[in-house]
Amino acid sequence: MDQNEIMEEEKEVVSKNFIEQIIEKDLEKGVYDTVHTRFPPEPNGGLHIGHAKAILLNYGLAKKYGGLFNMRFDDTNPTKEKIEFVESIKEDIQWLGADWEDRLYFASDYFPQMYEGAVKLIKKGKAYVCDLTAEQIKEYRGTLTEAGKDSPFRNRTVKENLKLFEDMKKGLYQEGEKVLRAKIDMASPNMNMRDPVIYRISHMSHHNTKDAWCIYPMYDFAHPIEDAIEGITHSICTLEFEDHRPLYDWVVKELEYERPPKQIEFAKLYLTNVVTGKRYIKKLVEDKTVDGWDDPRLVSIAALRRRGFTPESIQMFVDLCGISKSQSSVDYAMLEYCIREDLKLKKPRMMAVLDPVKLIIDNYPKGQVEYLEVQNNMENEQLGTRQVPFSRELYIEREDFMEEPPKKYYRLYPGNEVRLMNAYFVTCTGCVKDEWGNIIEVHCTYDKETKSGSGFQGRKVKGTIHWVGAETSIKAEVRLYENIVDEAKGVYKEDGSLNLNPNSLTVLKDCRLEPALSGAKPYDGYQFVRQGFFCLDAKDSREDSLVFNRIVSLKSSYKLPSTVK
Repeated sequence: MDQNEIMEEEKEVVSKNFIEQIIEKDLEKGVYDTVHTRFPPEPNGGLHIGHAKAILLNYGLAKKYGGLFNMRFDDTNPTKEKIEFVESIKEDIQWLGADWEDRLYFASDYFPQMYEGAVKLIKKGKAYVCDLTAEQIKEYRGTLTEAGKDSPFRNRTVKENLKLFEDMKKGLYQEGEKVLRAKIDMASPNMNMRDPVIYRISHMSHHNTKDAWCIYPMYDFAHPIEDAIEGITHSICTLEFEDHRPLYDWVVKELEYERPPKQIEFAKLYLTNVVTGKRYIKKLVEDKTVDGWDDPRLVSIAALRRRGFTPESIQMFVDLCGISKSQSSVDYAMLEYCIREDLKLKKPRMMAVLDPVKLIIDNYPKGQVEYLEVQNNMENEQLGTRQVPFSRELYIEREDFMEEPPKKYYRLYPGNEVRLMNAYFVTCTGCVKDEWGNIIEVHCTYDKETKSGSGFQGRKVKGTIHWVGAETSIKAEVRLYENIVDEAKGVYKEDGSLNLNPNSLTVLKDCRLEPALSGAKPYDGYQFVRQGFFCLDAKDSREDSLVFNRIVSLKSSYKLPSTVK
């Protein structure tokens, strides 16, 4: 092997994240002969951008090593879970492109095995029924500096524990009256190992098992069993579960699974100045501050999809963030950078006037409609061209005309000449106002020799403005979004509530768009000249009343850190 080959090999090793390095060592040593991962959301709310990192990481690892990826709902808590979240989560994950094929599972499918596992622990003297209340259990657990003390029910006999646990299953006790606890070590320096509760009573109907059970396993007990049953090799989770790993390993060891899975933790994805907590989003939804979990001001996956983000842009974002064990925050502007990069060569560049005022070309023939050939994307010729109707009366942006302009204002004002994009040079001759002094018409003349694409080589103008035909344009509602929280004040107030931004949504009702946009379908994306990238809203838009969401503005001062270029 020559020096170049050695350097390339070393570079490849360094470029692998720590999880990939662990996996490759396990495969090399024969700990596992394949890679099998899973994504296990609890169906108690929608998924957000942080979950996207976990989904794409788990799916990506399985794909990279020729393994399998499971989709599993961790539905062990019927008090919070709903079937509507099951369906929305499935839709989110399919949209991101993570394919679980025929491996869709529910933790509740394994309730019989979990119950049998609990019975096995009781028979081994490793679990007991405890009558302490939740408050007493917390008190008995001790502190980080003081050991806990044994429950007075810790030494019940195996026979008594089996009978009590069976009676719990039969529904003979009320919620909170009894729990099943693992018998581990009340003096452990790890609080999670101080006889944790592994089963509790809940007299609630479950979305999947209905009323078959009134006792439910705790997450820390259920999760390793689910992984082991499904043959998961690497159980990838976030850093808050690092202290739970000894309990995870204890469960699979005591239940004697032949090939126990390995838990590996990585750092969560934190975005600056956004709301990701389910509790906060739920309150925003219930208070009708937003119009659902898919409101485009949120960073839930459903909201990002509705706003117009693409799976490719989110994959790019996750790749740029990388995988590590160090907690850090990422600027939301990086996510915006990724969607701009993804869309700029994919989407046609259309003309849309969001705050219209009529422009009348006095010397253009009345009743004449001229079709101009316009390139759909100057940076991508493969997107082809379209025909745009041009006529005597047009709409332009209100801000593109001023009676008394400041210096370096190169758009329309009396006596100034500009180019109408893809059309002609026009010279402003004046304006018409209503009785309140509002400008309702701008007048100009055109030079027919200056048609775009005609090869005109005469004078030059500094300003170019976009337009749409007054008679041929279509009306639409356009929604402009800002962060739902006030970035200047921070996300949270002192009392823990959110610092909401009163300007997070601006609705423009009478926008005028090119007629070609009448054929837009839900989620179709476009670049509106000078305005940003937009997509047709999938929830509120109708054939006779189009609604477009701004995905992102065109430019940002954000620059990628040199480490990720």
